[in-house]
Parts: sequence; structure tokens; C-alpha cells
Amino acid sequence: MRKLLAAGLVAMCGMVVGAPARADWVPAVRGNDTGGIIAYTVAQQSDARQIAVDHCARYGKVAKFLAIDPQPGGYVSFACRWVPYGANDRPLRVDY
Repeated sequence: MRKLLAAGLVAMCGMVVGAPARADWVPAVRGNDTGGIIAYTVAQQSDARQIAVDHCARYGKVAKFLAIDPQPGGYVSFACRWVPYGANDRPLRVDY
């Protein structure tokens, strides 16, 4: 029984060592209540504007785009701002 357990442990360690570390992976969208970033490759494939609006609406705010770094590995950055004075409606709240 101990030999079987040791063999299983060696096999598990071999699988972990052989797997890639994936240290360069980051989520497509990161942010908090003050704003966030969207990976440029995701922004090309989907509607980055809607992603930012949905993200900021969770906090009752509106999105304002700040900058775009148009290269592989670049980001689209946005800020979440309070609704401007004089606006009649609050942004829709999106729950996930």
C-alpha cells in the first residue's frame, strides 16, 4: 500500500512539474469602484464600451474611457465616475 501511495505521489509531482506555470496570465477585465482595465485583445473581440459600462454600473457610477494602448499586451483603461449633476437617471445596476 505504501508503494502505491509513493508511486501516486511521484506521478502527481511529475504532472505538476511538467505543467506550465502560467505566471503571465491575467484576467481580461480587472477593476474596482474607481475604474479598471480591459485587455486590448478582448476589446478587439467584444464591445469594450459595454464591458466598462456594466462594470461601473455595479457601483452606481458611469464609465469614462481614459486611454488605449493598441498593441498586443496593451490595455484599454477607464474610470468609474459619479453620475454628473443634472442627470435625471441613475445608471442601471447590473448583478452577476
